[in-house]
Amino acid sequence: MIGPVIIGAPALSPIIQIGQAPGEREGKFGRPFAWTAGKTLFGWYRQIGVDEERFRERVYMAAVCRCFPGKNPKGGDRVPGTDEIANCASWMSAEIELLRPRLIIPVGKLAIEQLMPVNRLKDVIGRQHLVVINGRPIDVIPLPHPSGASTWHRVEPGKTLLQDALDLIAGHPAWAEVLHG
Repeated sequence: MIGPVIIGAPALSPIIQIGQAPGEREGKFGRPFAWTAGKTLFGWYRQIGVDEERFRERVYMAAVCRCFPGKNPKGGDRVPGTDEIANCASWMSAEIELLRPRLIIPVGKLAIEQLMPVNRLKDVIGRQHLVVINGRPIDVIPLPHPSGASTWHRVEPGKTLLQDALDLIAGHPAWAEVLHG
């Protein structure tokens, strides 16, 4: 993994968004989703009425791994290994324990897998799930990864399931309270 450690701005929020790991350019900007994937992600949130600045101020942004994992020799960013995920797991666990969120939005398969089993994205995206973490039930609404390398969210059924997920997020009480209250 390649530093610096990247996390979102401190936000006391009932919503946590969990990404995979920072990309190559996030270190330069010092914040998660600061490059191409972020443009797509924040475009999705704009569709449901929240701009990037407001989102960053009001939603706690975490990640499975906190440092850039490096490039994959076959293209794109390398997916963090199980040992790297384990090394960072205590941070995410502590954040969830401290913030006690009512809604978690995992972005991408790696983030979703930290909260629930997933074989195929179409089986989990577009639905709200109830997950028990540290004895507390928490709503989870997964999103696909907004990477330019992925076409999943641009073709069916991904396109429709993404919209279903965004509609669920927009209708969640924590979203209304934090982002429109």
